[in-house]
Amino acid sequence: MGDGAYDVVIIGAGSVGTPAALFLAQAGLDVLVLDRLPSVGQGSNKAAIGGIRATHSDPAKIRLAQRTIEILASWEETHGQDIEWRSGGYVFVAYTPREERILKDLLVVQHAYGLGIEWLDAKALLEIVPDLNPRGLIGGTYSPGDGHCSPLLACHAFYDEARRKGASFRFGEQVTGIELREGRVRAVRSNEDCYETPVVINAAGPWARAVGNLVGLDHPVQPDSHEAGVTEPVTHFLDPMVVDIRPAPGSSNYYFHQLASGQIAFCITPQPPIVGEDCRETSGFLPMVARRMVDLMPRLANLRVRRTWRGLYPMTPDGSPLVGWAQEIEGYAMAIGMCGQGVMLGPGLGELLARMITGTLVPEDQEVLGILSPYREFAAQEALR
Repeated sequence: MGDGAYDVVIIGAGSVGTPAALFLAQAGLDVLVLDRLPSVGQGSNKAAIGGIRATHSDPAKIRLAQRTIEILASWEETHGQDIEWRSGGYVFVAYTPREERILKDLLVVQHAYGLGIEWLDAKALLEIVPDLNPRGLIGGTYSPGDGHCSPLLACHAFYDEARRKGASFRFGEQVTGIELREGRVRAVRSNEDCYETPVVINAAGPWARAVGNLVGLDHPVQPDSHEAGVTEPVTHFLDPMVVDIRPAPGSSNYYFHQLASGQIAFCITPQPPIVGEDCRETSGFLPMVARRMVDLMPRLANLRVRRTWRGLYPMTPDGSPLVGWAQEIEGYAMAIGMCGQGVMLGPGLGELLARMITGTLVPEDQEVLGILSPYREFAAQEALR
């Protein structure tokens, strides 16, 4: 298209919008990404701790995350950029029959989609993670193909590659309007300029609902706050991400892993949810999560915490994203409600969006889009959110 006109405008330069820009530009489209923040990955992306797993209970998430792992695991070899990818796996522990039943039941669908995840008894699990508290340990699941990376390094790597492929990014621009004509997208207005385009992708993360309101749609996406932290670096001793889904006062689960830098990064899922956009860290988080982590892995007791922070999870009613074309407006696409899993779903989703925009969908895409349809009934909760 000509000056000031683009084939696609993406709203949001984060975990979803940035890889989408790369794959769309790679497909030969003229792409513009707008973000109200000063640089790439400054929204929820920088608050993530970097776990990447395909071990979900939802088939759509499984497919997207499988592809994400393929992209990230080969990134340094393909593009020459170190994003600190490590194939350390994921371990979900079971200390009560409740967790044992949940994890074993999920293996049925996980195996059906080819995931290399198995149930291990306590003895076998302790061979993978020797520092787990053996008292009361029943066992758990282990998925060695999962891993982790640096969210910021990965987002910047997608940004660099997208720009090399011709995508444009404009930061510090607040989208103020989406112009429609005869029921279809015609342009996007910001506080700085107006850009003609036939296609808009809403990838605005926690602010997706506000973008939807610009075209008269009310997306069921509501942000809530999750708190995380990181310790001082220590000698490597832990390969997988460890996840404990036992509920406790203040949280429904927590998880932690060791970064390539040697630091331990950790996070909880608060219960009840902390709804809203408040990202101020709290005095209650660290005592709560520290007790749980040290009980699960006593070796962590003497580690010093460097800092804590809070980030926003754009949540949907059933814990799964909303992906697809709007039925009401031609040219308006949604890739929203990642529920805190934008880093692990974003690259796979970026490829899917490129196929969706260019009309080159494959049969597996139809299944994913059907499951993640923004017009589905929110009848069930995804089990491993």
